[in-house]
Amino acid sequence: MKIIKKIVLVALMTLFGVHINAQKTQYLRQAGYDGLNVFETKKTNDVEFEKLSIKVGGDFAIQFQAVDHSNNMDNLTAIGGNVNLPTANLNFDVQLSDGVRMHLRTFLSSRNHNETWVKGGYIQMDKLDFIKKDFLKNIMAVTTLKIGVEELNYGDAHFRRTDNAMAIYNPFVGNYIMDSYTVEPFIEVTIQPKDYLIVAGISNGLFHPSVDKTVTPWGANTIVGEKDLKVTFYGKLGIDRQVNEALRVRLTGSVISESGYDNGDHLYSGDRAGSRYYDVFSYNNNGEFVSGGNFSGRFNPGFKNNTSYQINPFLQYKGLEFFGIYETSKGSKVAGNEKGSFTQVGTELLFRFGKIGQFYVGGRYNSVQGNADYASGATKPNDQKITRTNFGGGWFMTKNILMKAEYVTQSYNSDATAWSPNAWTPAILSGAKMDGVVLEAVISF
Repeated sequence: MKIIKKIVLVALMTLFGVHINAQKTQYLRQAGYDGLNVFETKKTNDVEFEKLSIKVGGDFAIQFQAVDHSNNMDNLTAIGGNVNLPTANLNFDVQLSDGVRMHLRTFLSSRNHNETWVKGGYIQMDKLDFIKKDFLKNIMAVTTLKIGVEELNYGDAHFRRTDNAMAIYNPFVGNYIMDSYTVEPFIEVTIQPKDYLIVAGISNGLFHPSVDKTVTPWGANTIVGEKDLKVTFYGKLGIDRQVNEALRVRLTGSVISESGYDNGDHLYSGDRAGSRYYDVFSYNNNGEFVSGGNFSGRFNPGFKNNTSYQINPFLQYKGLEFFGIYETSKGSKVAGNEKGSFTQVGTELLFRFGKIGQFYVGGRYNSVQGNADYASGATKPNDQKITRTNFGGGWFMTKNILMKAEYVTQSYNSDATAWSPNAWTPAILSGAKMDGVVLEAVISF
């Protein structure tokens, strides 16, 4: 019913003369092949504003998964080769005035939610002509303002990740193990003088925004205190230079500070859509999958008072492409506890070939290692090490249709301790590993 209403709304807009045309949208990352390796939208623009216009887009993804898994306890759920639940997004980009655009993304179906719901959206301002013609023209020539409830621009990995069905920018099937992605209310300023990049933003650090600050024990009606809520700050510095026709070099460093103990603790758990690699490392407990649930294969440090840093090199030379991650997350589970730390390393090496680079092959290595004082009364932190390797390739059949194939393997050390939505499960991931082949078909427009 919700989808029908949206379709009717679009039809009415068409009847009343509203342009539904992708070519009328300014400062936009194009869906599909033309949007590859685009990070922050640039300040160059060749689209003249005429009147209100709407770009209606969509994303669709489906996988065939043939993966096996095991652990030291030999008690994981039996899984086999089959098709996963298809996922879909509905996207609106509305050109409201010259240099002012609104983006809205709705998840029509996802692994973690059966129902349709709005993921988030924002308004992006690259000009302030709605105040006065050429208002702050010289400043806005290098400045972009974004306000909304959407993913925070921390790090560069989120520009290449799969966002539910929007998987066309990701050369592999899964996202990184420590997936830095959170959707929160934010205000963000991006400045791009020449080849340089400066980003500064603030958020209230709330995954589910609310004015309620009371602390009430689960299942009780007694108020026992007031939440420790503090502002989240984040920023990025970098350089992105097209050295010559063949060589592009980008290097950025990002930081985020989430100092509250009752907010800002979901930087690595902000994706409500669910992960790829369905049902791996899971066992059935009275009909309920545990040890990762719909987010199996990922790792969330789960720190309070978290501070994270991410460094991302990106190098493109003709058809050769390298992307890297060095990231640390530091914090504590409970106020006063000894702080823990986790470090993530990721490297991707791709080679794109064909007439327009429509084919690619490559590999990715990803590891997470560290420790945290998870257990109450623990005498020492629990050590954790996870590694994942992907080898694969893809074919852009058209600029908006991508076929991927990969071989993936992932393993945990013998002392693994990981968080599930239901309980701490120190034993289930002990010696756990998985490997197999996954195919994915993606459409984005």
